[in-house]
Amino acid sequence: MAQAADFQGMSSSPGRRWLRRTGAVLAGAPLLAGFLQLPSAGRAEAAPAVTPAAAEASQDASGPLSVSLDKVTPGVVTKDDTLTVSGTVTNTGKQAVTDARVDLRPGEALETRSSIEGVSRRTTFQIGADGQALGGDHTAEFDRLEPKVSQPFSITVPADELGLGGAGVYQFAASVSGRTADQPWAEQVLGIQRTVLPWQPGKPGSNTRTTFLWPLISNVHMTAETDEQQTPVFLNDSLTREIAPGGRLDRMVSLGDQLDITWVIDPDVLAAVDAMADGSYRVKTEDGRTVSGTQEHETQANRWLAKLSAAVEDQEVVALPYGDPDLASVAHNGRNVSGTLNHLKEATGVAAETVWSILHVQPSTEYAWPVEGALDPAIKNVATSAGADKVITRSDSLEDDLSYTPSAARPIGGGTTAVVADAWLSTAFEGDLARAENSTLAVQKFLAQSFAITQQTNKDRSIVVAPQRMPSASQAQAMAEALTALREGSWSTPQALSEAVEDEPDPRASTTVPPQSAYPSALRKKELRRDAFEQIAETQAKLDRFRVILTQENRVVTPFGRAMNRAMSVSWRDHAGAAGDYRADVKAYLDDLADQVSLIDKSETKLSGHSATVPVTVRNNLVQGVEGLVLRLTSTNPSRLEIDGKKYHEQPISVSGERSHSVKFTTSANANGPVTVVAQLYTEDGRAYGRSVAFDVRATEVTATVMLVIGGGVLVLVLAGFRMYTQRKRAAARDDAEAAAVAEDGAEDDPDASGQASDLRPDTSAESTGPSAAGEKVDR
Repeated sequence: MAQAADFQGMSSSPGRRWLRRTGAVLAGAPLLAGFLQLPSAGRAEAAPAVTPAAAEASQDASGPLSVSLDKVTPGVVTKDDTLTVSGTVTNTGKQAVTDARVDLRPGEALETRSSIEGVSRRTTFQIGADGQALGGDHTAEFDRLEPKVSQPFSITVPADELGLGGAGVYQFAASVSGRTADQPWAEQVLGIQRTVLPWQPGKPGSNTRTTFLWPLISNVHMTAETDEQQTPVFLNDSLTREIAPGGRLDRMVSLGDQLDITWVIDPDVLAAVDAMADGSYRVKTEDGRTVSGTQEHETQANRWLAKLSAAVEDQEVVALPYGDPDLASVAHNGRNVSGTLNHLKEATGVAAETVWSILHVQPSTEYAWPVEGALDPAIKNVATSAGADKVITRSDSLEDDLSYTPSAARPIGGGTTAVVADAWLSTAFEGDLARAENSTLAVQKFLAQSFAITQQTNKDRSIVVAPQRMPSASQAQAMAEALTALREGSWSTPQALSEAVEDEPDPRASTTVPPQSAYPSALRKKELRRDAFEQIAETQAKLDRFRVILTQENRVVTPFGRAMNRAMSVSWRDHAGAAGDYRADVKAYLDDLADQVSLIDKSETKLSGHSATVPVTVRNNLVQGVEGLVLRLTSTNPSRLEIDGKKYHEQPISVSGERSHSVKFTTSANANGPVTVVAQLYTEDGRAYGRSVAFDVRATEVTATVMLVIGGGVLVLVLAGFRMYTQRKRAAARDDAEAAAVAEDGAEDDPDASGQASDLRPDTSAESTGPSAAGEKVDR
């Protein structure tokens, strides 16, 4: 076997090497025995101790060779199994390595859960601590490993040749040794990779019931924008990649369909995919335009929903509040902002309806799931105020001072049940698991922790696993592999979340909610701040003023209500800038809609008389009608210009969609000149709506004095005309009388005319050639 050299650059005689190795083992034996006698303890236990002699004999495992464990099957070994370990050896150095060999090294039994976590902490090979190499046929050999070259290997070994003791979790390693140009005479361990191996030679004395939450949660995808056909608008096209074959959400559904799990779904994800499945949706582009969704994406959406519907059939489904709101942010920064808790209640209220309408299953809405299961009294109160009586927390938040892991459910007061997920199991699949080695190590650690829980006592318990909210495709694959291996073992059986909640609580388990001061500062830094909730409240107030004038308010209230739920989403953590942009866009779009109902600007209006009507026009560019508005016209100088005999006048108004409507007001002027009047829309409750419009009304009427003068002049003219008429009439009557008298006198003097002797005397004097007397009528 390859061992560490006594001194770098020198080799020892075989006898001396034997003496030193024996001394190291004897020196480390008491410490190792003491470690093995330690009782089982909670998660805070330290990793196994390392003897001083072994530490002195340690070598750097990150040397010129690295070894990865890409596959360990079966993950849980029973007495009739054959263990197969596959991996890769890579020469990361600058020199070739000769006589390279991969050895399997079963190690010591790990008595505590914390020691399982500590296996991967050491980065050096340690004699004794890393076990003896199996040797023999259970190796993989390479004559030469060139720099930067990788070589695969696969080693099989029957379980009964592993040399393991009683049932339990054992440290297990693959080491690689060889010779280098600098030390061609000594075979050294040049790299090692450790993992853990559950060993189950017989049936365990107890059973662990395991609930695994399978989250279907995504980022925010939809905006508040729609058009006259209620076509939704997406922020980007990322959702299509998630549900496409091989995408993250597609893999979650495909894998979950084969597992015994509890589905935890954000209804907003379903609503977004359902909108895509309808085909009539639009997507924003980077340059600010929107483009229609494609037929291919519509097909993918329908396929994904059909697959999900089949997967959740007869399975337990938990619906989170719509948009997966951040309970911790609400509790710490938003609960005292007006309307925030109402948004949370609305998000819970629409969750079940959304899931039922799309998947046709009745989900549970009784659960709240704060970020990473971190709990404090404020979070508990916010969760229960939103309608949840069960809070999914985690064992690193609600800690127990016990030597074993208690069942998940426990009462925490006020009729609320804490569902305490195991922290080590729940965090086993974090990090980059795209590499086969990382995935294998995560699966083995998960199985080992689960088996260790069963080994702690002879009592059956219910354990809950709540992984990260949005597992990657590779993380989901690792979770599925672990659950499949767990199902093949005999120590664990699956159960639904509702069954775990109904289990008898452990009376020794902690039921004390940690204080708010204990909430992790790293999580607090990522919360939505108070100003975010204030901005949401401002948008809601604007929406409340807008909705009262709409004839079909649900066309606006529903998309904006859901958008404000999304604005509180957990997914905005680590994306504060994008979250602010989203809230600003929602408010700006609402402002734009409200501005579609407005007064049309007016130029100066002239009154050509004492009174006249003034029209004011309201324009409605919305596709739906508006009502419940009052138009008020106000004179800024009522002593000169009155509106219907007073300072202002109001008229109710309604306008059909995409129409304009004019309202006429009667005005009366008391003096010439301009007067500014102001037109303003109001809602029926007296709140101003939109911007006002001011314009001048100029009166050009004649004053009463001028009218009196003109009237007097007209009267004089009429009287003068009448006098002239009467004078003419009298003169004509006089002339007629004189003519009649002349005719009568002539008849008396002419005997021929009357039959008597005529009068020879003339009745007038001789004709005068001078001017006639004044007023004298002259016959010509």
